[in-house]
Amino acid sequence: MAQKTLVMGESGTGKSTSMRNLDPAITSIVNPVGKPLPFKSKNGKFTMLNNETKSSNIVSWMKGQVKAGKKILVVDDFQYLLSIPYMNRIHEGGWDKWNDFGDDYFRLIDVCAELPADVRVYYLSHCETLDNGITTIKLIGKLLREKITIEGLFTTVLRTSVIDQKYYFLTQNSGKDTVKSPMGMFEAYAVENDLAYIDDKICNYYEIGDFKSDEEMAARDQEVAGEVQKPDSKGRRARGTAGTSGSTGTTGSTRKTRAQVEAENNEKIGQYMEQVDKAVTEACGDREEIPFEEAAAAADTVPKPDLEKPPRRTRRERQEQTTEAAGNTLDKFMDIPDGQDEETLPMNPPEQPEQNTRQRRSREIQPTGEAPTETPPQEAAAGETAGRSRRTRRTR
Repeated sequence: MAQKTLVMGESGTGKSTSMRNLDPAITSIVNPVGKPLPFKSKNGKFTMLNNETKSSNIVSWMKGQVKAGKKILVVDDFQYLLSIPYMNRIHEGGWDKWNDFGDDYFRLIDVCAELPADVRVYYLSHCETLDNGITTIKLIGKLLREKITIEGLFTTVLRTSVIDQKYYFLTQNSGKDTVKSPMGMFEAYAVENDLAYIDDKICNYYEIGDFKSDEEMAARDQEVAGEVQKPDSKGRRARGTAGTSGSTGTTGSTRKTRAQVEAENNEKIGQYMEQVDKAVTEACGDREEIPFEEAAAAADTVPKPDLEKPPRRTRRERQEQTTEAAGNTLDKFMDIPDGQDEETLPMNPPEQPEQNTRQRRSREIQPTGEAPTETPPQEAAAGETAGRSRRTRRTR
C-alpha cells in the first residue's frame, strides 16, 4: 500500500508551488484543469496528465506511471475532480449523479491500496470552513462528508498557511481544523512549504527506500522550521509569536505599540516640516512676502515622509491607559500644593423655606331644584378652619 498524504489550503497559499523541489525523474503529476505550474523546474520537465477528470482513466495512468518507475505521484487541484464533473452534469436531475461523484472520488484515493509500499501519493486540495468553525477539505454535497470522513483515510494531513508573507505547512491540529501528523514526525508546528522535505520526512519516518538518516533530517528540520507557535483552542496565537495579523515577525522582532508608532510618525513629520522650511528659505531668500505658488513648489521638492499606520491597541495597552488616566484624574483632584490649603467653609445646615399650607375649599351640593345658599365670608372662613365638610356626589 502506498503512503498517501493530503495537503489542503486556500488558493494562492503555496500548494502547487510546494512541488518546486521534487525530482521530475521520479515524479508524475495529475493536472485536471491543465494549468501551467507556478514555477520553473530546475531539473527538467515533469510527466503530467492534463485535462483529465475521469477517475478510471486517472487510476490507469497512475498505475502505469508506477510501473514506469515513478515513486512520487501528485494529484493537484484534487477538488476539481468533483466540481468539473458536477458542472458537466449540472442540468441532470436525480441522485444517481451524486453517487457517481462519490464513487469516482473515493476510487482516486482507494487506488493507493493497489500501489507498492515505496510509492508516495500527495493529494493537493482546496479547503473550506464549516458552520461549526472547523476548516476541512473542500467537497460538494453531503454524501462524502456524512458517509466518509475524507481526512480519516489519511495518516498525514497538512494545511498551507501564509504568515508574515512567508509560506508554511502546518503540521499539527489547532483545534479548528483537521490537520494531523504521526507522533514524533514533526517537531515544529509550521515548516516551509516544500513537498520534497515532506517526502524526505515520510521516507525517514517509515524507512522507505534510500531514506535520509536522522542526523540529516535533524539538520534539515532546523532549516525549514518556522518560528510560529501553535494557537490556543480558540484559534488565537500566543502573544509575542508570528501570526496573520503581523503582530510579530518570524525573525523574532517585537511588536511596536501604538504609542511608539505615533511617536515615530510625529518625529518624521517634524523632520519633514524642518526640511520644507529650509527648502522654502533657499528658494525664496529673505523676502518678507513669499507667493504661495513659489512656496508650494519649493515644498513639493521635499519627499513626503513614509508614515506607518498605528496598530490597534492590545487589551493590556487599553487597560494600562485606562488605569493611567484614572490615576491622573485622581491626582489632579486630590493634589493641593503645600501652603495653599483653602479655608474651611462653615458647614451650616441649609435654611429650609417655609412651606405654604394649601387649604381646600369644599362646596355643599344642594338638592336638585334648590338654589344654593350663600354663606357669609366670615362663616366660610370659620368653616374652613374648623374642618373639611363632607362632599356628596350627585347622581342622575
